[in-house]
Amino acid sequence: MSDAAKFTLIMQDSVDPATAPGKPPLPPIEHKQWEEDGILIDRNIPVTLRDGVRIYIDLYRPANAPDGPLPVLLGWSPYGKHGLSDKLFPPHSGVEEGWMSRFTAFEAPDPAFWCAHGYAVCNADSRGMWLSEGEVRHNGLGEGEDCYDLIEWLGVQDWSNGKVGMTGVSYLAAIQYLVGQLKPPHLAAINPWEGFSDWYREFAYHGGIRETGFVPRGSSNLRFGKQRYEDTDANVQAHPLYDAYWESKEVDLSAIDIPAFVVGSWADQALHTRGTFEAFRKFSSPDKWLLGHGRKKWAHYYMPESKEMARVFFDRYLKGVESGLADWPKVLLEVRESAQKWTMRGEQEWPLARTNYVPLYLDAATGTMQREPVGGPAHVSYDPLDEAGEARFDIRFDEDTELTGYMKLRLWVEAQGADDMDLFVALQKLDAAGEPVGMTFYAFFENGPVALGWLRASHRALDEARSQPWQPVHSHLAEEPLEPGVPVPVDVEIWPSCTLFRAGESLRVVVKGMDIYREGLPMLPFARHEELRNAGTHIIHTGGKYDSHLLVPVIPQR
Repeated sequence: MSDAAKFTLIMQDSVDPATAPGKPPLPPIEHKQWEEDGILIDRNIPVTLRDGVRIYIDLYRPANAPDGPLPVLLGWSPYGKHGLSDKLFPPHSGVEEGWMSRFTAFEAPDPAFWCAHGYAVCNADSRGMWLSEGEVRHNGLGEGEDCYDLIEWLGVQDWSNGKVGMTGVSYLAAIQYLVGQLKPPHLAAINPWEGFSDWYREFAYHGGIRETGFVPRGSSNLRFGKQRYEDTDANVQAHPLYDAYWESKEVDLSAIDIPAFVVGSWADQALHTRGTFEAFRKFSSPDKWLLGHGRKKWAHYYMPESKEMARVFFDRYLKGVESGLADWPKVLLEVRESAQKWTMRGEQEWPLARTNYVPLYLDAATGTMQREPVGGPAHVSYDPLDEAGEARFDIRFDEDTELTGYMKLRLWVEAQGADDMDLFVALQKLDAAGEPVGMTFYAFFENGPVALGWLRASHRALDEARSQPWQPVHSHLAEEPLEPGVPVPVDVEIWPSCTLFRAGESLRVVVKGMDIYREGLPMLPFARHEELRNAGTHIIHTGGKYDSHLLVPVIPQR
């Protein structure tokens, strides 16, 4: 749990799990078995891990064939396997009536669907959570080893066919990276459905700027158990630079070589978008498929078409039944025009090999972007503490233009009256009349951006070994203050996206000193960054020797 030579993990006393708000009553710890709606249900089966700690699982099997042999789908979660409902998500999420049964746990596979197709489903309460023993390990190698042990237990049960798969959203996706790298022999296939894979850059510190909305909320969900829990929010605050704490959460994605059906979203900017596409890129499996979509993540996971795609995938690798997977393109992309309009297209790789990376040069004098370098130097300034303070740069496309992949914003910046600056970047679409076109955003909203990016200027140093011309990766190992009156170049990573701009429509770049999308719905998760270093005036230089530009991935029409 801690290494005194490197860092001390901050732990807190857990909270009585019976007091968790918003959860149904916690069932007693005793094992119970019963049949309901054609499903044989086992509640609270103890499973002993390698260090003697016992965790508790619930098992769902087809009542007409409980003795198998059955393939198993595992949902590994800290959120409480007893929290079951067919109405887990609010109306804003887009999950429609009938898409999930009352046996469904949060972000987990629906037992009613999978048991009807000849699968067993296992929901686990992870170490230290609810009635499972031990102290909470929030991600990292230890949690991966726990999940490994459960997979191996499931693979050798009398009713099991020895094939275990994993599926689920968010936390239930990220754990698949952790355990997949360890190669448990009975893990046959994985289906991560939107899950970040870089704890520092995607979850806790966007561009070096601490995330203050979702992280505390997510940490508070890990409090409910009998011993102690890893206080993620406190640990995040204690480690503002990339150090041994973050190294302890690293995943070797290239070690994952089993079949994988990876689902990523353009819509989950500030949480899962980047990490899911990174996972697909780095998996070494020859049998891997990617679905990139732009819809609300929970609705997309539970919609009938998505469950059917997952069934086709798992039937092949957990049952040995070929049911259509051979006809899939390796990559299936949703090309967005808006939150309500898109088309699907098959590809063979990600990022697309035919991408033409084109620089669009910023011109501060006109507030535009140009295809040719801007000759005359100019600058634009704004007050980073004023909600109305921002810089904008537009380009109108004279022909249909698809931008799919990774983008980079090079800015020459200067801060007057400060030695640091926090840069927030949004790419937006405007229709032919100059009105904003909304995209799906953060699971609930339809007025979001094309893509987002962030950077604290003192974190501008790049990890040269990991960076690409189209994807800057910052090291975050140390801070380098700005010098008064000295413009410096910074490269802002823009998270992946896929958008079609029709002739006459425009792309807008917005640069601001605070969150550009600031208002979420009450009581629902939303990304925020409220611990900022802004002061004085922000200045962006363009033209001449200041080659400020947006590098965009233009996809030629076939």
